[in-house]
Amino acid sequence: MSGLAKYLLQEGFEVSGSDINDSKYIDEIRSLGAKVYIGHDEKNVPEKCIVVASSAIRESNSEIQKAKRLGLPILHRSDVLKTLSERSKCFIGYAGTHGKTTTSGLSSYVMEKAGLEPSYVVGGIIPELHTNANYKTDKYFIAELDESDGTIVKYNPKILVINNLEADHLDFYKNGLDSLVETFEQLLSKFDGSQKVLINNDSAGNLKLKGYNFITFGLNDADYVAKNIDLTPTGSSFDVYYKGEKLVSLRIKLLGKHNVSNALGVLASLHQASVDLEKVAEHFATFTGMGRRFQHVGDVNGAVIYDDYAHHPTEIKATLSALTEFPDKHVIAVFQPHRYTRLKSLWNDFVDAFENVPHVVVTDIYAASEDPIEGITSENFIKDLKKHCANSEYISGSMKEVAQKIYPQLKKDDILVGLGAGTITELGKELLKLAGK
Repeated sequence: MSGLAKYLLQEGFEVSGSDINDSKYIDEIRSLGAKVYIGHDEKNVPEKCIVVASSAIRESNSEIQKAKRLGLPILHRSDVLKTLSERSKCFIGYAGTHGKTTTSGLSSYVMEKAGLEPSYVVGGIIPELHTNANYKTDKYFIAELDESDGTIVKYNPKILVINNLEADHLDFYKNGLDSLVETFEQLLSKFDGSQKVLINNDSAGNLKLKGYNFITFGLNDADYVAKNIDLTPTGSSFDVYYKGEKLVSLRIKLLGKHNVSNALGVLASLHQASVDLEKVAEHFATFTGMGRRFQHVGDVNGAVIYDDYAHHPTEIKATLSALTEFPDKHVIAVFQPHRYTRLKSLWNDFVDAFENVPHVVVTDIYAASEDPIEGITSENFIKDLKKHCANSEYISGSMKEVAQKIYPQLKKDDILVGLGAGTITELGKELLKLAGK
């Protein structure tokens, strides 16, 4: 939502809105001229405006109710993104259960650094560019396409990258992966054949997709293949081959094999968009990752603190797997479950995700506007987790309280990573405060 607000402000629209908490995102759009209220109240809605809401906003919301009484147009955020994308000569969309923020951000970054002036709206802050959205020209438009609520079927990108498909958002996709695949096939059925659809061939979920002439990328058998992969504690390097011929060598700072796949997908999509690879290739090496994607927060008592948005078992496994590049470090994973429905549906997968982790801390569940579900609690989860990870504990309370309990335990050679999509992002900041930083 903040990305759309920035984009519209840059185009000269008058923008106002509301949120339940203040944040750095709000500070930035205020600096661009937006009027932002903290707390939802019908008084926040102008008499004449277009109202834009995300799926997190319920019909009972006082501002939505006032908009209905006034007969104001009410659009979903996807409707606005769709309208913006339709003006572009080359709309490149990045989708999938995991990696879409990283791939859309990386694509925007290397295009921007290469002087190609892309316009973009992505789901996280690009640290080097200090924003999640920008309007430049209508030649290229890059966007992260969210599948969580089914609205992905609205878009018509010229180039679509599907990183992977896996069961998630099971409050919406009642039949799990099958429902998700059906939604993507509905999107593909609208295409006229001129669109280029790239899929990661290493994703079992992707291989369930039917009915389109896909371009594939992957680490094994695919149109675009990453070869000679070298994973190190400071990043990775690899060669990219297209149909058996070497295109380019890439170096990235991002850790883990999953990020080799992410970078490969971006390179392949830009190649399909006829972007000069010589202009963009060197910039892959300077991209440090998206905000909250294994983001280095600081050091406390000799321990290194990271913040990561991983909130699905597969994402957690990928992040923790990347930490194996630091064999001499003691890993502490602090997990904040995100949504009652997700924890309930993927309970055993979450338990398995922490297998062999030296130390796991579980905090209270971040509800994300959901109502509690009986029996789905962090206390019950930790009981099952202890069967896989004996050194695990539940710490309740705010992130400030969690930090106060963890801080005395931190020592040299520890790596602490906060995992989740909620307030867990405050943990690192609270630990730094305790250290006087």
